[in-house]
Amino acid sequence: MRAFIALEPPEEFVEDVAALARVLSAAVEGRFVPRQNYHVTLAFLGDVDEAHAHDAMDAMDEACAGAAAVPLCPDGLGKFGRASDATLWLGLTPDPELTNLATRLREALRVRGIPFAEKSFLPHITLARRARILQGLLPELAFPLPCDAAHVTLFKSTLSHDGAQYKPLYEIGLPRSGV
Repeated sequence: MRAFIALEPPEEFVEDVAALARVLSAAVEGRFVPRQNYHVTLAFLGDVDEAHAHDAMDAMDEACAGAAAVPLCPDGLGKFGRASDATLWLGLTPDPELTNLATRLREALRVRGIPFAEKSFLPHITLARRARILQGLLPELAFPLPCDAAHVTLFKSTLSHDGAQYKPLYEIGLPRSGV
């Protein structure tokens, strides 16, 4: 199965990201990601078998032990790829708590021999794929307010011609500050 481990943003943040995407969709052509698919990937595992999926759950338990909810602070838009065929994303400030969580998770996966994409951690939420970003000004954009993400989830990802479908397989709640 194709899998990844991600932070799930809280619903109010998701609503604000969806509003931002709606405004962008008037100026950018592309396949916009459905709001239920917004997440911050901590580790992309790719194809894993059942045993590796269970080991990934153990790695999540270890990496999240003692961790609290982590800040998500939007810091602008970015893209992967060419302007004529890009992945458009909302960037997030690489807060030390967020970066440390990703580092601990990746190390726990590595120790267990679970392969994952070794790309540098760049916190973001994908807004659109196959985006065609035209020259010129974007409309005025209202970025989401900072928030804390309190759920780390192992997702199964099923690809189809309509896009990806994500199914949560395992979730860990992170306590919020002062709780």
